[in-house]
This record gives sequence, C-alpha cells and structure tokens, in this order.
Amino acid sequence: MPTCAICICRTRALSKWPPDLTDPEWTIGQQQKRRAVGILAHDRLIVVAALILAVAIGTFVTISGGGTGMSALKMTAATGPGGAILTEAGTTSVSAAWSWGFILATIVMWWLMMTAMMVPSAAPAVLLYAALTRGSGTWLPGGPALALLSGYLLAWAGFSLVATALQWALTAASQLSPMFLSLTSRPPAAALLLLAGVYQFTPLKARCLRACNSPAALLVAYRPRGLWGSLQAGLRLGQQCMGCCWALMLLLFVGGAMNLYWIIGLALIVAAEKLLPQGPQFGRGLGLVLIIAGASLFGQTLI
Repeated sequence: MPTCAICICRTRALSKWPPDLTDPEWTIGQQQKRRAVGILAHDRLIVVAALILAVAIGTFVTISGGGTGMSALKMTAATGPGGAILTEAGTTSVSAAWSWGFILATIVMWWLMMTAMMVPSAAPAVLLYAALTRGSGTWLPGGPALALLSGYLLAWAGFSLVATALQWALTAASQLSPMFLSLTSRPPAAALLLLAGVYQFTPLKARCLRACNSPAALLVAYRPRGLWGSLQAGLRLGQQCMGCCWALMLLLFVGGAMNLYWIIGLALIVAAEKLLPQGPQFGRGLGLVLIIAGASLFGQTLI
C-alpha cells in the first residue's frame, strides 16, 4: 500500500518536536523581518495619507465655493464672523433652478464639507482601528481602517442628502439666500439656535457623545468581521457622530454654509466635545450659550 504523503509530512514534523528554534526552518530571516516591518509601516502611512487626503479635498472644495459661483473666502468677507443673518447680507432670496446636475453638485458640496469638518475628530478612532487590525492579512495594507473610514464617510453622505433636501425646501419657501446659503430672516435662525441649544441637554445627545468618546468597544466588536464588518463599524461610528452633531451642523444655515468662521468654529466645537476630557461639560455650557443666543435673536424680532 502506498504511503500517504500527508502522513509522511506529519511524521517528519513530529520527529522534530519540540522544534529547534535556531534551525533555519523555524526562524524568520532578516528579509522577511524587513518585509513585515514594511507592511506595518505601510498600514500606518496609507491610513494617515487617506485621512489627510479626505480632509484636503473637502477643504479645497469648501474654500472654492463648492460650485455655488462664489468662493467661501468672498462669502466670508461679505458676511464676517456674525454671518449673513446678523449683517443682513443675506436677507433677500432669489429663486434658483434645481436641475439634476445642481442637485448632485449640492449633495457633493455638503458631503465634502462634512468630510473636512468631521474627519479630523474621527481620526483618532480610525488610527486606533488601524492599530487593532494591523497585519490582518487583507490584500490592501490598512484595508480594515480604510473600510472603516469609508463607512464613516458614507454615513455623512446620508446626512448630505438630508441637508440638500432641507436647502431645497427653504429656498423654495423663500427662506434661504442661494448666494450665502443662509436663512433670510431672524425668527427661523433663532429657532435653529434654540433647537441646537436644547438638544445639547437631551439623553440622546449624551448617549451618542459617550459612544463617540469611547469607540474602542464598537471597534473591537466589529474587528473579527473583516472588511465588511469594518465598513459596518464605520457606518455605526458615523451614525453616532451624527447623533452628536446634526443640530450643530444645521447652524450652518444661520451663519451661512460657506462662512469659514462658522465652518471652522463648528469643527473645533465638535472636536472639543469628542476629544476633550471635559467634553460633556463643554457641550452643556455650549448648549446654554446657544439658548441665550437664540432667545436674544428672537427677542430682537419683537422689538
């Protein structure tokens, strides 16, 4: 009877047990070590490069005006830190044609602006996931972390659809300036400030903020599921961030969606809430300030 090749290999392996770790058969050569270290370094570099590229593209499109016909620099210079409402620069509304091309451009504009604003505060979670999944054996170095980032951006693409629909509805109702992408009257602006301020004290805000501040449990739970699980983790992380920030992001309609003072200010506020140890206390203080600002703005309309 012919001897089974598998049995021969198994017998030879057992004959060398316990193995001699100095035997070249059981050691890793310097070339393999250098290759392994290179792969790990590539993981980190690829993920960091993806984060920087995402923020850079979003920032460039936002500053250039996102296809609105006026750069964000010009809009910001025209309205100042107070925004279009306070300076009364955007108190008139002009009807705008909403073709399919314009709708698509508006969605992309909102999505890239959200990318520039939100990715910096999500970068620690993405880099943590890159460390957790390092050497996972995927075909692309850093693949799980890139899938996580893709899911995160996909979640904010959903928010961009909602923001575009709201922009269309406000424009159709002559409540939004197509030039500055800001509300044209103070009462709805005051209502948005009050809404954002009150939301800062809600249990949903607190729950989402806790999840954003401590993403490790979510990342560990999805890590064994490969690239698809990483994409799902990114979607979940994006949903939690939206649960924290959706009301704050709507304040762009108060100061002007292309006002760099408001864009940078809101991005810094979001980062402070998510990254500072006193983030929850900072958020509640911010909520009080927004409520006072909304009440003050509403009171001005009654005078």
